[in-house]
Amino acid sequence: MARGIPFELLLVVAAGIGAAVLVLAGFSSSQALLLALLPVVARHTWNLFRLARLIRRQHRLVPPFPFGVWGDIYRAIGQYQQRGRKGRKRQLRFFRRFREAANSVPDALVVLDKNRRIEWANPAAQILMDLHWPRDDGKPFTEVFAHPELADYIRAGEYVRPLEVAPAHNRSIMLSIRVAPFGERKKQRLVVGRDITKVFHLNLIRRDFVANASHELRTPLTVISGFLETLVESSQTAPGHRRPLNLMQNQAERMRRIIEDLLTLSRLEMDEHASDIAPVDVPCELEQIVGDAYALSGGRHRFTIDVDPDLFLLGKDTELRSAFSNILFNAVKHTPAATRIALRWAQTTDGPVFTVQDDGPGVEAEHIPRLTERFYRVDKARSRESGGTGLGLAIVKHVLSRHDARLSVASEPGQGATFTCHFPPGSAIIASERTGAEVEPSC
Repeated sequence: MARGIPFELLLVVAAGIGAAVLVLAGFSSSQALLLALLPVVARHTWNLFRLARLIRRQHRLVPPFPFGVWGDIYRAIGQYQQRGRKGRKRQLRFFRRFREAANSVPDALVVLDKNRRIEWANPAAQILMDLHWPRDDGKPFTEVFAHPELADYIRAGEYVRPLEVAPAHNRSIMLSIRVAPFGERKKQRLVVGRDITKVFHLNLIRRDFVANASHELRTPLTVISGFLETLVESSQTAPGHRRPLNLMQNQAERMRRIIEDLLTLSRLEMDEHASDIAPVDVPCELEQIVGDAYALSGGRHRFTIDVDPDLFLLGKDTELRSAFSNILFNAVKHTPAATRIALRWAQTTDGPVFTVQDDGPGVEAEHIPRLTERFYRVDKARSRESGGTGLGLAIVKHVLSRHDARLSVASEPGQGATFTCHFPPGSAIIASERTGAEVEPSC
């Protein structure tokens, strides 16, 4: 505004000269000053009211602008308006591109307000969810797209795992529903519905095939193992035949373990959540598992055990026993002699954790994301020598998923590995604080 200051000073000087002339003409000094400043005050008042009227009517301030400081003010406000218009145009272009991109996405996208009411939906939501926008604008999402588990899923706020539902308007498709908080203070929700019908059916076919094939293989394998055992123990077997018979028996036993693990996986995949859950005496279960680990190790490893004796867990005892033993036995099987193996069962601020840590050779980062895949082996030769089936961590993953828990793996080559099972806080039971019926010791 420095450009307008000289003009304003000129007006003040002119008013002073005018006041002096009026004093010489016989006016008093106060009257002369008032009459001299009256045009200046009137000019400022007029420009002020004019600016207020233009802003109130949202008019653009364009040249010609007044002289002096008011010209600087008009010019600055006009530049601010121009920047605002450019910003709004950019936002409008971005919004249009976003809307076009969202409309072209094959997944259903639904924006919910803080009250879980529909604010916007893309065209795919009409096909997959029978949700029409703007017809359903402002309606509760769980009323338009009704499903028994959906309301509890959105209300719980635990969106780590997607919800798989079959929509009421078309039972032939299967949707995977994911929810993500966004917006101011994360109070709004973005609902994404993806058509997973083909993947869902392929998983059903795979699961049924594995279960049926494993079940059918178990009976003939039992017969073969029985005859092999008889031949090995028979006194009439020639000495030269005993070694191949022993190898056949070992391989038959290995195949039996693979079949049993496949059947276990098939049972775990039948339902997303564990049934018949009850308080589990985890310290007692771990005492038995550690005893088996000592026997499996044969004194080759050093064990460190840290178990909270009062920390029980709400879950399925057989499944949890399988998960914990698989993790601990893996550490015994896949680490060399003299390795230290530390087991810990404790309560943390985020819930109960079961941890097995070793100082063995570790696992390279590229292998860690695939450790829970079926039959995935970091070192195929060493895994077969140790008698592993390649299904242990896959079983662990499914067991934890059925208990709303998760598995994390931390490892670096040469620095060992840490496998941690994280359970939700609500699953913990402190034995010393329990009331009513106590947990019967299982060991």
